[in-house]
Amino acid sequence: MTFIINGEEQDVAATTLAALLDVLEYEGEWLATAVNGELVHREDRAAFTLGERDRIEILSPMQGG
Repeated sequence: MTFIINGEEQDVAATTLAALLDVLEYEGEWLATAVNGELVHREDRAAFTLGERDRIEILSPMQGG
């Protein structure tokens, strides 16, 4: 499916938000995710079904100083 991820169009073979994060190799407890402007909590990602051209924002903390 085609999604808009952090402002960039990408084709990713995933049907749920959790699967998309796995394919893109995002991991960790500190991720924040939103789909089409709505926050999706970590515990809801496995059941959250994605649709064609959904707008997905993935935020993770940056390390460094």
